[in-house]
Amino acid sequence: MDSLKNYIETNKERFISELIELLKIPSISADSAFAQDVVDAAQTVAKALENAGCAHVEICETSGYPIVYGELNVDPALPTVLVYGHYDVQPPDPLELWESPPFEPVIKKDSLHPDGAIYARGASDDKGQFYMHIKALEYMTAQNILPCNLKFMIEGEEEVGSNNLSTFVKANREKLANDVILISDTGMIANDVPSITTGLRGLSYMEVEVIGPNRDLHSGLYGGAVANPINILIKMISSLHDENNRITIPGFYDKVEDLSEEERAEMAKAPFNLEEYKSALDIDAVYGEKGYSTNERNSIRPTLDVNGIWGGYTGEGAKTVIASKAYAKISMRLVPHQDWEEISDLFTSHFKSIAPEGVKVKVTKHHGGQGYVTPIDNIGYRAASKAIETTFGKTPVPQRTGGSIPIVALFEEELESKTILMGFGLDSNAIHSPNEHYGIWNYLKGIETIPYFYKYFAELSQ
Repeated sequence: MDSLKNYIETNKERFISELIELLKIPSISADSAFAQDVVDAAQTVAKALENAGCAHVEICETSGYPIVYGELNVDPALPTVLVYGHYDVQPPDPLELWESPPFEPVIKKDSLHPDGAIYARGASDDKGQFYMHIKALEYMTAQNILPCNLKFMIEGEEEVGSNNLSTFVKANREKLANDVILISDTGMIANDVPSITTGLRGLSYMEVEVIGPNRDLHSGLYGGAVANPINILIKMISSLHDENNRITIPGFYDKVEDLSEEERAEMAKAPFNLEEYKSALDIDAVYGEKGYSTNERNSIRPTLDVNGIWGGYTGEGAKTVIASKAYAKISMRLVPHQDWEEISDLFTSHFKSIAPEGVKVKVTKHHGGQGYVTPIDNIGYRAASKAIETTFGKTPVPQRTGGSIPIVALFEEELESKTILMGFGLDSNAIHSPNEHYGIWNYLKGIETIPYFYKYFAELSQ
């Protein structure tokens, strides 16, 4: 381990350039126009694993995009770590808000990233973060110091629900058998306040369609006489929250766990500056469920948000029509114990029930997943904490986050092992947004920290 920092410094430029080449591939799983690019990304990842010293690498076909699997067995007596990541990325829209093209990576420096940050779609979510594990593997195989067995499972459908990963996991339990799962697809509180994610919210993603007349109508001849699907949709969506910003779907909160005052007090110890938060987002006030802090609203409380809404004429100039149809995409972030299938059904029943006469409603369930909480007293968490303390010089803070990784709960159910969420991104990385980026310091610090996780996990497993 003494040579780790020297190895990273010596190979720093190559590590960065390799990541940049991967980031150039527009592996957008949600858009079939980029299908070949997604496959190309899988092949690039497989080659990188081979070059890093992974003894066995295969591209596993699914009914969707392939899963890259790799393994390196050192000794059957040693523990096994399964590393998960995803090579697919979110669509880059809206393109006009990017300061540089999303698949033409550039490095920019600022006060938060004096060493520079790589700006590109997927830089932080998740190409930059899973690639750290490949470079950490390269170092350990080059030095012949790998203290445990490793398996890699890098998929190409995380951003669209991981449906085929579920099938793959259930069909390959023995192949994927492990003692702990390690994922870097989360973030830290700050570069000088390292943290480990201990909780994720679940997700239910829905699409709704309000259908009115059999064609678009002249708003002068028909306005006020027939139901306008766009007006109706807006009213229906508006009714999904009450005056306290609580969700009005009957039964929605039945299984929501209310944390104790003691637990909420512990959460409140995490560093957070509300004024800096508002300034970074250029807003003059925060907003959310009454009775909860900002950090509680985006981590331990469920939410319902409209992710997109459309219908009628949106082109240049004016066109006076009453649209025949209106649409919206709605996501609900769920807390542990809320079942995403059950919540999806509750949403469907309620949304249809509040539709007035004169329109029809169609609800489509796209995808979702369960929330997850990992205990902080297991060997995996202790190894991660010790690794971060070694490289950051500080004990990390356990932190629940508002994001979702739907397959984490599946891993525990099917593979019967805990997942450690050891991410190195920052909230300011703009994942899923224009100008996504990942700090070079964070990227290299991840490569430095990961080998220590393996070292301490192997020691604690004895």
